Amino acid sequence: MLPQEKLKYTLDDYIELEKSTNEKFEYWDGNVFTLAGVSDAHAQIQINLSTALTIEFRSKRKRCRVLPSDMRVKVPSYMPYRYPDLSALCCEAKFEKFKGLDVLINPQLIVEVLSDSTEAFDRGDKFTYYKSIESFIEYLLIAQHRPHVTQYVKQADNSWSYKEVNELSEKIYVASLDCELRLDELYQDVVFPSDVLPFQRGEFAE
Repeated sequence: MLPQEKLKYTLDDYIELEKSTNEKFEYWDGNVFTLAGVSDAHAQIQINLSTALTIEFRSKRKRCRVLPSDMRVKVPSYMPYRYPDLSALCCEAKFEKFKGLDVLINPQLIVEVLSDSTEAFDRGDKFTYYKSIESFIEYLLIAQHRPHVTQYVKQADNSWSYKEVNELSEKIYVASLDCELRLDELYQDVVFPSDVLPFQRGEFAE
């Protein structure tokens, strides 16, 4: 994320900026950050995940929704809102109006596709901020340079379980949506760097 040139913005300045351009920005403590364009791998993973979940929901007639990266999500401890790479829920979507803009308030699943510039923030402070969303119960962090998914699921005692999956032959159970995701579908058409191990690219010896 790249900061805008103006030193300090009010919330009204920020909203006017959001409304006056097709770009996405995030706001924090008077600073406004541009959400830069994504890589080909990042975009493909988002498409694959959205498609896989939508097919799953329709095939099982589940009352669930996938919301894209353009959907604003209210984060009480990191106001006014953020733009996750993907969010989803298996209940009625609820929205608030923030200065005329629709903001989702009850995501159950939040997904971030990692990059070198955002990984530390996505794994650390951003996850902490997301925890202030009452409905939020599952977090997926998806690497784009190799097959690797980190999963956090909220438990009854408010602790978070932790799991990593890193082979294309594996599946991951998405608890918040009661469905499975196959890593080979998640990474379909994604080209990995040459230094990724063959078994991780799905190149199994006969």
